[in-house]
Amino acid sequence: MNPIERAARTVDAYQQRHRAAAVGYGVLKKFGDDNAGVLCSSLTLSAFSAIFPLLLFLVTIAGLVLGHYPGLHKAILNSTFGQFPIIGTELSKNVHGMKAGSAFGLVVGLVGLLWGSMGVAQSGLFSMAQIWNLPGPERPNFPKRLLRSLGFIATLGMGLLLTTFLAGFGTFGHNHHNPALAVAGEVLAVGVNVAVYFLGFRVLTPGVVKTRSLWPGALAGGIGWTILQAVGGVVVGHYLHNDNAVYGMFGIVLGLLAWVYLGVQLSMYAAELNVVLDRRLWPRGMVQPPLTEADQRSMAAQAIENQRRPEQKVKVAFSEHPQSQEDYLQGTG
Repeated sequence: MNPIERAARTVDAYQQRHRAAAVGYGVLKKFGDDNAGVLCSSLTLSAFSAIFPLLLFLVTIAGLVLGHYPGLHKAILNSTFGQFPIIGTELSKNVHGMKAGSAFGLVVGLVGLLWGSMGVAQSGLFSMAQIWNLPGPERPNFPKRLLRSLGFIATLGMGLLLTTFLAGFGTFGHNHHNPALAVAGEVLAVGVNVAVYFLGFRVLTPGVVKTRSLWPGALAGGIGWTILQAVGGVVVGHYLHNDNAVYGMFGIVLGLLAWVYLGVQLSMYAAELNVVLDRRLWPRGMVQPPLTEADQRSMAAQAIENQRRPEQKVKVAFSEHPQSQEDYLQGTG
């Protein structure tokens, strides 16, 4: 055994003996097994395409409903664009000009929002099915996916309204030097984020997965998203750092993509946590052979995931010793 492998096996033995480390590595390993980086990229692009129609729709609605209440109107918009650290100010300037058409903007924004949101929901449904390694017969058909997509849109809309209100509530507390209101706003924001994550997971995850299995990821995702928003200015600023601060629309797009991707990646890891805890997919081996029981269960689920019809049967077996490629191709060994 060479020194590198010896060191790796020492680290591997340590993480397998300690639950927190084993679960953490299990989540990372499952993320890689599911090729979740590709899922994140797909979901990010879908979410990005829905953001501008969403903002157009909100700005138009706010202008129509709160046009005679300039103070409240400004507070609502500031809270909405405040969901996007640093780039929110530039977004507000660029989206502001779209209010001129009012009714036209409302129609265009609504149609674009529905179209973009359906894409996000469909990508989310596919991602959850992949993460849970569900075979084809257990995945929702088109009518069910359509209904779940509408439910996901409603969940996002409700979450955005509540978080916008709470952001304004917290800002009010800070501006009036009332720490109690500010702290209450942050605590409520955590609760709302956890609830939105839970509802989102429930809507996007097929019914064969038990509801109680979704709570760990919802808690982790809700708390993580709250923290991410708190430090978002630093994170997004890292991507947009420039002494001259001359980025224009390219900077807005780059910052928005970075922010959306971080949120999507956080959500994916939260979903993977649900699977790892529910199926007890730990400890995973960092160096093989041998395969741990959790390794075998995870690899078996990946194979069974390829089932497409109820009549089709997929069986997985593991030999005591690894097969060579030649033996595998010949079906021997």
